[in-house]
Amino acid sequence: MQIKERPAPAMRVQDMTEGNPIQLILRIAIPLFIGNIFQQIYTMVDTMVVGHSMGDAAIAAVGATSSLYGLLVNFASGMNSGYGIVVTRHFGARDADGLKRSIAGMAALNVTVTAVVTALSLLFLRPLLRYMNTPEAILSQAHTYIAILCAGMMATICYNMFSAILRAVGNSRSPLYFLVISCFINISLDLVMVIGLRLGVAGAAIATVIAQGVSALLCGIYIFKNYRAMLPTKEDFRQMGPILPEMLSTGFAMALMLCVVDLGSTIFQRANNLLGETYIAAHTASRRIIAIMMQPLHTIGVANSTFVGQNWGAKKVDRIRSTLKKVIGVELLWAVFACGVIWLFGGALVRFTTGASNEATIQNAVLSLRFHFSCLPALAVLLCLRSSMQAMGQKTAPVISSCIELALKIVSAGWLIPRIGFLGTCMTEPVIWVVMMAFLIVAYQVQVRKRFQLEGGVVAGEARLQQ
Repeated sequence: MQIKERPAPAMRVQDMTEGNPIQLILRIAIPLFIGNIFQQIYTMVDTMVVGHSMGDAAIAAVGATSSLYGLLVNFASGMNSGYGIVVTRHFGARDADGLKRSIAGMAALNVTVTAVVTALSLLFLRPLLRYMNTPEAILSQAHTYIAILCAGMMATICYNMFSAILRAVGNSRSPLYFLVISCFINISLDLVMVIGLRLGVAGAAIATVIAQGVSALLCGIYIFKNYRAMLPTKEDFRQMGPILPEMLSTGFAMALMLCVVDLGSTIFQRANNLLGETYIAAHTASRRIIAIMMQPLHTIGVANSTFVGQNWGAKKVDRIRSTLKKVIGVELLWAVFACGVIWLFGGALVRFTTGASNEATIQNAVLSLRFHFSCLPALAVLLCLRSSMQAMGQKTAPVISSCIELALKIVSAGWLIPRIGFLGTCMTEPVIWVVMMAFLIVAYQVQVRKRFQLEGGVVAGEARLQQ
């Protein structure tokens, strides 16, 4: 059933098919950015509290698990992001029935996939940690930390699902409010459990899971109260079958892309773990700062994906094409600014955000930061191109770019890092960003421009028929 008006006027929605594109994208991106910063604060606070209270070994224990946990959770999160793209298209096309059924499919698939991933991860965590060459001195702490996070994975995915639904209709502010609340809960519980109750890394992990559960609960309650018009009924769940193949296809493409990236990061982390606790801690410290400083790029990319998805559903290809260069320009401005900050204040940021005290750890972390941020403009371009192509249903090129990343990280882990040590760790990702940017530029020229021409011709033909 096609609808001409947006559902439920009381709902906070954002139609991105009309109005100034950059203003609309920033309106979505800014709350999303703040929210993602608070999400990064979850892990940063864990690192800060255990680092200040337990030393560099605890930092290494937390950091040694980051790539493995990322691999596990991002499979489910990647599927969720793919489902969200389908929801966005139905909203842009004003298809009320399709919107409800896509949300029904999103909920059913999320619960199923996350439950399976959680069960499998808990069964094989210790062998995986040993495979990653986690030092024996920190193995027990690392296993405790990641096991608790995996047990609470459903809370993380539920929040991501609810926020993806709200983002699909242009509301990125409401999830932010709940995330801020949960972040302060996480900080408070970290201090109580790690320092007060002396639960160590287990306390940090428990605090994170509880806080994420709170954000998911609050976000779910908000949707139920304010967006009932688009919530699926029992009938929508029974009729969601035809839409599931599209959702699984899009979701799997996103999950595969993220998992390939995280598999590469896991193999990469395995090689870095052989360098010892000092280098593990340095890598962890730099990754925490990189994750925060990269957030504007990621959030603009996500907001751009919402913009492209809605306009693609509305068949406004010229609007997509004209906006892309402007979005890339905004991302490049941030990349240059962030690079300057890191070169000037990198050491101070490492000390503040991680509590690292070993001078060798700090110096190596700064070295990693300078390598990464010198190539941040390349990351800005590739994230923008990739988000646009995904929103338009172009799955092949983003997946191939992720496979390129995996291949290069395998080469680095097996050949470069064993020969030149931590310098190889610092060089790998920046080189990968440049290579992937070049590939996606070519792919965009070959695939997307042809698609623009095709869709533009279809839209023009429809316009002539309506005259």
